[in-house]
Amino acid sequence: MAGLAPFLVLSAFILGATQQTLNTLDASFCHGGLEVIYPELDIDKCLMIPKKLREKVSTVWKAPQIYFTRAQQKKYVLAMVDPDAPSRTKPTSAYWRHWLVVNIQGKALKKGQIQGTTLTDYYPPTPPQKSGFHRYQFMLFEQPADAPLSLTEQEKSSRGKWDFQAFIERFDLGEPVAAVQFLTQNYKD
Repeated sequence: MAGLAPFLVLSAFILGATQQTLNTLDASFCHGGLEVIYPELDIDKCLMIPKKLREKVSTVWKAPQIYFTRAQQKKYVLAMVDPDAPSRTKPTSAYWRHWLVVNIQGKALKKGQIQGTTLTDYYPPTPPQKSGFHRYQFMLFEQPADAPLSLTEQEKSSRGKWDFQAFIERFDLGEPVAAVQFLTQNYKD
């Protein structure tokens, strides 16, 4: 039993640290089976990016593959946002739009392909130094049939301070059918 005590203490510490950094609200965000795949990182649930991969996700890797095996013969909208810009304690530039693709074919999503119309090119997660952890959220919506989606001129002029909720309401997107997020901070911190 003496040999088990250090394991239990270590396990409690690890579980406690995980709960402190990925709180219940953050952990509950993910649903629906959306999968985001970077070269060395498969994200299918809410998680924190390991420190050794933070520089790669910010500076090396290009846009991830997106899988949604539950996709139907419909069109979808994919949004990647940072609700914590420039910091989680003062998100004055939220939502920061990192990627927005519309008219995504459901058949392609099943194969991990994004075949659609890009309204905002992919921009990797790059939280400012000393700004703490940021949530990077991927949300997939069913696109209403025959609904041409676009950004306003004002929305096109800046990625920051995007009124994401107004976009959702303008095109009657409703709730995301699937969502996943990861937390990361500047790789130099």
